[in-house]
Amino acid sequence: MHRICSSLSSAGYVVTLVGRKLKDSIPLRKKSFKQKRLKCYFQKGFLFYAEYNLRLFFYLNRKQMDAVCAIDLDTILPCYFKSKIKGIPRVYDAHEYFTEMKEVRTRPMVKKFWLGIEKFCLPKFRHGYTVSEGLAESFAARYGSRYLVIRNLPVLREWTAPEKKDNYLLYQGAVNEGRAFEYLIPALRYIDCPLVICGDGNFMPQLEKLIRKYRVREKVELMGMLQPDQLWPIAQRATLGMGLAEKEGTNQFLALPNKFFDYLHAGLPQLAMAYPEYEKINREYKVAVLIPELSSELIADTINRVLADKALLEELHNNCMKAREVFCWQHEEKILLDFYRQLFSN
Repeated sequence: MHRICSSLSSAGYVVTLVGRKLKDSIPLRKKSFKQKRLKCYFQKGFLFYAEYNLRLFFYLNRKQMDAVCAIDLDTILPCYFKSKIKGIPRVYDAHEYFTEMKEVRTRPMVKKFWLGIEKFCLPKFRHGYTVSEGLAESFAARYGSRYLVIRNLPVLREWTAPEKKDNYLLYQGAVNEGRAFEYLIPALRYIDCPLVICGDGNFMPQLEKLIRKYRVREKVELMGMLQPDQLWPIAQRATLGMGLAEKEGTNQFLALPNKFFDYLHAGLPQLAMAYPEYEKINREYKVAVLIPELSSELIADTINRVLADKALLEELHNNCMKAREVFCWQHEEKILLDFYRQLFSN
């Protein structure tokens, strides 16, 4: 969101990014765009979503704007009603296929609720974009909305070799369900290499239980939420990035997560899944070792094989350095800016 808002702001748009304030939220940094955090009494579950949506609607209703953009399904209702009341364009930014996330699709009543909102709102959001071609095709097939593909690519920055390389595996990103920690943590028992986890999310309590259950506490370092500029040197010094995900659900199978490109830009080889979006890029630039399925044995065997193959690690690193020149925000933001020029010209 910071990349999108910064690009729009640099192009002359007045942008306000609205989110929520948590007890442990990292302090906001000054940006070229406005930022607003809404405080909520409830922190999770149905009551949180209900409260946040009400607060967001009343906040939007007090503000003047020429367009409103909903980020994922959990903010779509206030944005829809605001756009109807004011007669302004509405945009859907689908970072996820929300109803196909594991924490939604595996809970029948929760999925039924969000699917109802999805069926009501998405046909009314004719303008939008998402992070992969596979997800764009899924939205088109289900709702007839052909969304643009705007990948969440890092800004290309100058790359300098770190003073030293450390021997550790890295996972960065949301610690949520469906990220294969149930397979990765037990695999650590057979890997002579620590795992550094940078992030937080709804799976954190289960993750800590897995660490205790498999007695790998000395092999796991939990860093919590970090700023992007703090993540950069950690990724540069790592040996192998972890990009594992469960296959079940459209969201996991067809998504193209941020971490895939974050690792790539840091020159970090990675272990990822042999899913369509990863395979497309890996055919062009081999930056990852892909595995077809999830099992602790396969993960451990693959990681040990890759760590022992210095020539392969060097090849993957060199391919990352080539690919980062192509898959970067400086190219992708042109698609974003053209989208909003057309939106307002219409």
